Amino acid sequence: MPIQVTINGRALELPEPVTLMAYLEEKGLVGRRIAVAHNGNVVSKDDFDSVEIVDGDTLEIVRPVGGG
Repeated sequence: MPIQVTINGRALELPEPVTLMAYLEEKGLVGRRIAVAHNGNVVSKDDFDSVEIVDGDTLEIVRPVGGG
């Protein structure tokens, strides 16, 4: 059953609940330096496999940018 989520401020529909790790793999983000907040809580990389994205969830996925 499709679920509605918000990722980086955009409302999206996913086909079904999915682990955070599976979502990141699908988007080609595994292995990159990223930080993820799930419903306002920062998720440790060690927990990516155990966090499930379900209907109504909000994710913020950011990559550090260097500069000076």
